[in-house]
Amino acid sequence: MTFTKLKKKYCCMDPMHKKDNKTGVSQEFTPLSESCHSGPVKICKVTGDRKLCARMAALGVYPGEEIELVCPRHGGSQCLLKVHGSTLSLDQESIKNILVTTSL
Repeated sequence: MTFTKLKKKYCCMDPMHKKDNKTGVSQEFTPLSESCHSGPVKICKVTGDRKLCARMAALGVYPGEEIELVCPRHGGSQCLLKVHGSTLSLDQESIKNILVTTSL
């Protein structure tokens, strides 16, 4: 698979993915720490240093994946999410570096 095909398939920042095909409305990308509802979200980008990105990839949290936000943080420091059938609890530093879109 070439880089161009890979980018089109998995990158939410690609201009083709910024508009919803059904409604034509632009999608908004927010950090997972600011997502305030439970339900499915799509990971658009994982930022941070190499160590954090490697840790997220090892957990299955990488761009293009659809995850389910089980319990968004409300005043606490932990966030629960389901990835590939397992439940992860991530700290605030990690969830600040995960950009998601709520429109699937």
